[in-house]
Amino acid sequence: MKLARSKNGSADSVQDTAGPSDPTHGARHVAIIMDGNGRWAKRKHLPRALGHKKGVEAVRNIVRAGGELGLEVMTLYAFSSENWNRPEEEVSDLMGLLRQYIQSDIEEFVENGVRLKVIGNYRALASDIVAMIDNAIERTAGNRKMTLAVALNYGAQDEMLRAVRNIASRVKAGEMEPEAIALDDIAAALDTADLPPLDLLIRTSGELRLSNFLLWQAAYAELYFTEALWPDFDRIELEKALQSFGHRERRFGGR
Repeated sequence: MKLARSKNGSADSVQDTAGPSDPTHGARHVAIIMDGNGRWAKRKHLPRALGHKKGVEAVRNIVRAGGELGLEVMTLYAFSSENWNRPEEEVSDLMGLLRQYIQSDIEEFVENGVRLKVIGNYRALASDIVAMIDNAIERTAGNRKMTLAVALNYGAQDEMLRAVRNIASRVKAGEMEPEAIALDDIAAALDTADLPPLDLLIRTSGELRLSNFLLWQAAYAELYFTEALWPDFDRIELEKALQSFGHRERRFGGR
């Protein structure tokens, strides 16, 4: 992986493989760690809950922008398995916003050809949220313009643990030999098995870590860190990240 840190989205030019006519600069799958809602609210002397509400608006705008730019997949880190450790009131606010988002945006997903996918153990959420998610997944299953993968109650280490257990069960059942296990078998057991490889992973708010997000998938992804707080991350910021990606020389460990 190559790391680049940017305060304004700029990056040293190495190689633009897609050309100026492609607004995605060759990226098919972009993932975002949406960080900074609380700090955004604090800087504006607003309640933390309003920062999360503004963050949901940013999600809506970025999903629209991703579809317009031609991204094939966008994966968003919405709620990690560690987020349960936050104050109960904040978790409740986040779950309420999730309900509102699904209810308000499902029709737009249907109209704009967005397929919803959820990674992580979302069935551990409240039953009404699970029902909403299942309905949204079913209603958008045939959409092909863009896939929006939302990570809910997700942790990459848990994802890999579940994959290992799945493979171990197959070995125990005699379906495969231990020495026959290949990288593709592990990838096929992950939540993202039906998605294209991750090209670009973006993190907002200036933090320089992956926070247990897509650890396997990010093995050769390009990383982009921006100082912009998530509520301020808009289409222009996304385009800057894609431009940076387009100027990377991707070697995949080959040289």
